[in-house]
Amino acid sequence: MSEPGPFASSPCMACEIASDYFDPLVVDPKQARDVAHWRKAERARLLADRQALSASQCRAAADRVATRLDTLLAERFPSVDGLTLSGWWPIKAELNLRPWLESMLARGARVTLPVVTAPAAPLAFRLWTPNCRMVQGFWKIPVPADGPEVAPDLTLAPLVGWDPAGFRLGYGGGYFDRTLAVLAPRPMTIGIGLQSARLATVFPQPHDIALDVILTEAGVQYEQKDA
Repeated sequence: MSEPGPFASSPCMACEIASDYFDPLVVDPKQARDVAHWRKAERARLLADRQALSASQCRAAADRVATRLDTLLAERFPSVDGLTLSGWWPIKAELNLRPWLESMLARGARVTLPVVTAPAAPLAFRLWTPNCRMVQGFWKIPVPADGPEVAPDLTLAPLVGWDPAGFRLGYGGGYFDRTLAVLAPRPMTIGIGLQSARLATVFPQPHDIALDVILTEAGVQYEQKDA
């Protein structure tokens, strides 16, 4: 009897896979669509709730967040002198932390704002001061016109929604996650939003990246143990 020849293709080992095995990187297309539809509805609801707040309520929340940010940074950094951080230019009733960013400049930190340079590309971070020239960027968000681009040590991310596992609900463009995926070294990331924007879960998908800290006007709501 002749010896059996080689397999025409690699043998299938499917029978060796446990029946209860789950691969978190495998996305069911229907599930992904359902999550996208749910997120769209929740995003609209949370944005409507936020935009219904009065100006005084927004200022009070921003002031409390600023105080808690000072406490958090004092615990994490011996000094903010020389620290490069990224903030944001507030839109859609986001908390306005520009006064706090100006206080960081006075303490020797460098402040950047995120800039969309191309659709679906990672964000760039351009140095900002209150007196720098601003231009209209993507989605009509003001951005520094010509400041140098630098990598931040600390990134603040505005939250539309958030969950207790450290995941954020943003505007749906995926820019922040794409940016974190390519930054090396990865900066410390603090998500900042309203306590009322808490969700039981955002149903994180494989491309979603958990934040290091989530901070609201009520204090720290999530913190990675090794952050």
